[in-house]
Order: sequence, then structure tokens, then C-alpha cells
Amino acid sequence: MDARRIHYLRAMGVTPWISRTAAEPEPAPLTADGPEPVPLTRRAGSGSTSQDPLALDGMDLDALRASVAGCRRCPLHESRTQTVFGVGAAAADLLIVGEAPGAEEDRRGEPFVGRAGQLLDAMLAAVKQTRTTAYIANVLKCRPPNNRDPSAEEAACCAPYLQRQIELIQPRVILAVGRVAAHRLLEEDLPLGRMRGRLHTYGAQRIPLVVTYHPAYLLRRPSEKAKVWQDLLLAMSVFDGAGQ
Repeated sequence: MDARRIHYLRAMGVTPWISRTAAEPEPAPLTADGPEPVPLTRRAGSGSTSQDPLALDGMDLDALRASVAGCRRCPLHESRTQTVFGVGAAAADLLIVGEAPGAEEDRRGEPFVGRAGQLLDAMLAAVKQTRTTAYIANVLKCRPPNNRDPSAEEAACCAPYLQRQIELIQPRVILAVGRVAAHRLLEEDLPLGRMRGRLHTYGAQRIPLVVTYHPAYLLRRPSEKAKVWQDLLLAMSVFDGAGQ
């Protein structure tokens, strides 16, 4: 194990992940049974629309990004500085989905920046991932005023964009960070604590999905980092076939 990875793990206050193929033992896998989610639906939002969401089916990531940049499907376009589409590898094995851009994300056009973004980077580094090898996106592509939670209408307007991103990236596992992302992807309203700790599946392809706490929450409750580390272990176990 290299010194840089150990540094990241110590910064998180957790034990390092060891691949199933490595010589060192790894923690026992968590239970992988969970309810089957309802796939995202293509519901139309109110307000003016730039295009029929069904027209997204033929778009690649670049065309989809341009479509998002010009989106007027909900009132959030009136207050945004710019849209925040996502960053990372176009064919990433790991897809991270958060809830919505904040003020700094709105200014820079990139998801998960600032202190929460730095913590997410450390989490990724601990499992040998980066924001260039994974893919990071949000449920919403525009910042809600005052960083409030996305409304159901706003999430519905953005749903076709996120769904198309997932179709194009085809990740091997999805990590839903935070309550809003978990509820939207799984179409459930259980407390986050009851959704984490086991594998769910997303969509017709039954992509393994793991729920965990948002990095911003960990900044307020650092004692929960150990739970997030267990969630990361569960997500990474999919790559070794433990979650299949």
C-alpha cells in the first residue's frame, strides 16, 4: 500500500480497503439483499421546455451537456450562473450521484467542490479512484436558491438528463450520496440510515447501487465517517464480484 493512500485514509480516520484479489484479508461483505427500485420516469415539468425529453435518447454526453446548458424546463434557469453537468470518465465503473450544485459549484460549473469536494476526493483516493476515473453528477443540474432541497418538480424536470447520463456511462456501481439522491434514484422515502449498508439495484439493467451519507454531512458529523467507509467497501466489493 502506497504512502499517499495511507495518508488519505488517515485523514478520513478509517481502515484501508484491500482488494479481494490481494493477499491481505478484507472485511466480510455486508448483506446484499435489498428491494428492487422503481426506474426513473420521464415526467414533464412545468414552465417552458427546450425540448421533448424523449429526444435525449440519441444524444452522446457532449450533446447532452449542450442540451442541459440550454435547459429552461424549470424556473431554476432564471437564477443559475451556469449549469453543472458532471465530471469524470465517460465510461466510468463508479458513478457518484449527489443532490444539487451549491454556490461554489454554480460559480465553477463543477460538482462537489469546496470542503465537501475535498472530502469526497479523499474518499475516492482511499479506494484508488479519482474524479477523472469515476464520474460525478447531481440529481439537479442547476443550483436551488439558498441551497435548499430540490423540489419534486425540479427533480422530475432533471430526471431525463440524469437517466441519460447513466445510460451512456453504464457504470458498474452507483454511489448515491445523501438523502435526496437516494430517494430520487430508488423512488423510496425511507430514512437514509435504513437505506445504507446493503446493495440496491437501479433500473432495468439492475445496476448495483449503494447509499451513503453526503460529504457535507460528514463535515458536521465526522463520527459517521466509519459508516461511510463501510459503504465504500460495499460499493467496491461489486468490482470483485462479491455484490453480484
